[in-house]
Amino acid sequence: MLIGAGAGLGSVAFRWLIKVFTELFSGHADYAGAGHVANPHVPWLGPFFVLLAPVVGGLLYGPLVDRFAKEARGHGVPEVMLAVSQRGGRINASVAVVKSLASALTIGSGGSVGREGPIVQIGSALGSTLGRLTRVTEGRMRLLVACGAAGGIAATFNAPLAGVFFAMELILRDFAIESFGAVVLSSVTASVIGRAAFGNVAFLNLPAFHVEHVVQYGLFALLGVAAGAVGIGFTRILYLIEDACDWAWRGPEWLRPAAGGLLLGVVLLVLPEMYGVGYPVLEKATEGGYAAAFLLLLLVGKIVATSVTIGIGGSGGVFAPSLFIGAMLGAAYGAGVHALMPGTGGEVGAYALVGMGAVFAGSARAPITAVVILFELTGEYSIILPLMLAIATATLISKLLSRDTVYTLKLSRRGIDLDAPAPGAAIGSQQVGEVMEKAPDPLPAATKLSAAALLLSHSEHGVLPVFDADDRYLGTVTARAVAEALAETPDGEAGAPATAGDLTELPQPITADMPLATALRCLVSAPGTGLPVLDADRTRPVGWISHQSALRVLHPVPV
Repeated sequence: MLIGAGAGLGSVAFRWLIKVFTELFSGHADYAGAGHVANPHVPWLGPFFVLLAPVVGGLLYGPLVDRFAKEARGHGVPEVMLAVSQRGGRINASVAVVKSLASALTIGSGGSVGREGPIVQIGSALGSTLGRLTRVTEGRMRLLVACGAAGGIAATFNAPLAGVFFAMELILRDFAIESFGAVVLSSVTASVIGRAAFGNVAFLNLPAFHVEHVVQYGLFALLGVAAGAVGIGFTRILYLIEDACDWAWRGPEWLRPAAGGLLLGVVLLVLPEMYGVGYPVLEKATEGGYAAAFLLLLLVGKIVATSVTIGIGGSGGVFAPSLFIGAMLGAAYGAGVHALMPGTGGEVGAYALVGMGAVFAGSARAPITAVVILFELTGEYSIILPLMLAIATATLISKLLSRDTVYTLKLSRRGIDLDAPAPGAAIGSQQVGEVMEKAPDPLPAATKLSAAALLLSHSEHGVLPVFDADDRYLGTVTARAVAEALAETPDGEAGAPATAGDLTELPQPITADMPLATALRCLVSAPGTGLPVLDADRTRPVGWISHQSALRVLHPVPV
């Protein structure tokens, strides 16, 4: 609750900073929807002030980031994911302050990025700091970091459910019930503060949409295919332009945002709709306010503007840009459908709304978060079925096209695998075959529960492999499953489990050539305290792995 309160207050302060800097640099509350107009503070510059705004902003946040918190550069979420996965949830306390200022300056001076990445990093830094002050264990530290991320999303977007699922699906990458309760508490607390400050209204004001013909479901599925491909394309172009900026720049890093700001200013001069987050433009697109050709131009422009902003060293998120890109794609697609099928195509805005969630799902590969956050951002439940269909399709296409997401690719390019052991870790880089022990004697599937109970009571790990009458591996049975069956089911009741085979479950397969770190993650969710190690065909146990056998790699016992 303390972390949620801190994240909520941090969100209020962050949004206020963005508002102040946007009005200072552009003279408008949101310049993206103003068009080619002058800044009233410097009217003699006319619309050309956008050439200088990113340069001045870069001169302010460039040295700040370079001197105090280099991890505040970029979109923030990958750094939090890395901290949770391999650094025990430890995040520098200065990140919260530096990220707030740097991201607000970036967005206020025209950077075409979002605010979800910064607020996730800000909330997570608060959680990590509180965890260090109270000296919690690493497991609790990771949970507190996720609580901060959830609180930040919940307060910023008035989306408490989305905050919870964002933290669980992307930060913790786990849906354990023990974590869920704490994350919910943080999200609710932050939402209360956010609603007190911003009001209890949907973040985006969109008209009501409805599916009017069953044919539209097929059209939404096709939109999901396109959105999945566009999401991956956005990811690739983002890092391609970042590579180009890395290659081209030879000066000091603190000066890079200012020097690159001139390039961003050219983009803003051509397309002022790219200034800042761009929610007014997004809303106008969902209302059918743009022609299809201009929508596609805005789509390409947002990809370029966001990529340039990140590439020159700007600080901001990629969630809002993915929503913007999705809205432009969906609106253009909807306009085409409406022209070809005026009687059954439906409203353009419905496709824009679905496109928003589908492109985010395609780039971040977080389908649950995408569904929930689009519902909460818009308050539109009537479109939930086509939204789910398109998001599922986009996620599938994204996975077929790329192993990485817009968040994990940043880490992969640095040689970091979130599923691998942390560099220098004593345990994890070995193969399972190096530490596995002899598999226990198997249990025949036809064994009566009373006999199975006796054998399991003497088992070291409380779990045994099960084979059928033809000596084929079926899975494992645990002492817990047998004990619960004997305790909850009257003896001889019809349909009740009678043999070990009735309670057998097939656990996640582990092979001898698998990294030990991967096997340890499988053990976390295993029903017992050990799992069989299977042969290359994954049909027969050749050994056994447990946490105890993994620890023996530190002190091998001579054979």
